[in-house]
Amino acid sequence: YNQYVLNDYVLNPAIGGKNPYVEGMSANRYQWGGITDAPRTYILSLHGPMKYEHMGIGGQLFTDIVGPTRRTGGYLSYAYHIPLTKKMKLSLGLSAGILQFMVDGQKINLHDYGDLVLTNSLQSVLTPDFSAGFYLYSEKFWVGFSCMQIQQNKLKFFDYMSNTSSVLNRHYCFIAGYRFHAGDNFVIEPSTLVNYVAPAPVQFDASLRAIYKVKFWIGGSFRNHDAIGAYIGFIFRENLMLGYAY
Repeated sequence: YNQYVLNDYVLNPAIGGKNPYVEGMSANRYQWGGITDAPRTYILSLHGPMKYEHMGIGGQLFTDIVGPTRRTGGYLSYAYHIPLTKKMKLSLGLSAGILQFMVDGQKINLHDYGDLVLTNSLQSVLTPDFSAGFYLYSEKFWVGFSCMQIQQNKLKFFDYMSNTSSVLNRHYCFIAGYRFHAGDNFVIEPSTLVNYVAPAPVQFDASLRAIYKVKFWIGGSFRNHDAIGAYIGFIFRENLMLGYAY
């Protein structure tokens, strides 16, 4: 997710309502183009401040498709923004929602035909999910931390299951960045995103974005043990933002 700076709300519910306007965004990612059943991710989010209050509300819908599996979810969030100084605020946020996991048996060729573990039909399971986070920010910097899938619910695809090893592990996410003004027209924006979920190793993104007249930007990112990326974007008529990353 290279452009996490543009839609950081989906990573931390405390970010909801940080701006003085309502922000809606669609983020779509296609991995490994040209490969059949390659991963695809679609996210739609909306959040904004509540009038006359230090509060923010929002919501998001997403679906993540990998081969015969699909993960779909919807969340609502609430955040409270506490002024610490004239320029700095601390926000605390919570989100709650529903996750659905699906497996399409028709897309899987079984070694043992007719195996009852996976029939040629859709298997799905619904589970509640909760996230929480904090976000310290000003016009020049931001630092945030969030924990997703707090409950670590178990996923039981079949009624006869008394136990299962399929568990929603907790995901920990740290995000930080700073804005440097380079003259009247340019802003240089380094940032980082750190993710951790046991037992996988820690993964981090280091990004650098150059913004011209708050209208146009180019940037690049590095993800350890994974990839490098480049992105570009612009703002059209002050209220429509478009970005592309590769």
